[in-house]
Amino acid sequence: MSRISTCLWFDRDGEAAARFYTSLLPNSRIDKVTPYKADTPGGKTGDTMIVDFTLDGQRYQALNGGPVFKHSAAASIIVLTEDQAETDRLWHAFLDGGGTPVQCGWLTDRWGLSWQIMPRRLVELTIDADGDSARRATEAMLGQIKIDIAEIERAAASA
Repeated sequence: MSRISTCLWFDRDGEAAARFYTSLLPNSRIDKVTPYKADTPGGKTGDTMIVDFTLDGQRYQALNGGPVFKHSAAASIIVLTEDQAETDRLWHAFLDGGGTPVQCGWLTDRWGLSWQIMPRRLVELTIDADGDSARRATEAMLGQIKIDIAEIERAAASA
């Protein structure tokens, strides 16, 4: 297990967010919930302070630190999906309850955390490919909100 993990600052809903995230992805779990041991600006004694959790083998920590800091699109979590069905399932789940679609597979969930829901095929068509087909695939992606792989494949294949 890596000594490095990512800490995500939440106002007070870090445990709810972590439980939601772990419900969506395989090989995910809540590892530990640590309560505040004393009253602080971030929470009262007994409230959840830290939630250590794993998303598909990657360690994260949700810190309920109060309303001091907000998430921004400057940092996002990328989920590589295997197919359009998984892309659609995750896309809709993250938007459910108050998320906001952005563009090119990006969205912001109800807690303000940015996610990129990226099909592996998109990477093959836009990043790993060369030439005109990669350009056409990239241009097709730029016009999308939720990624539609069939449309991007058609664009890449057109001459």
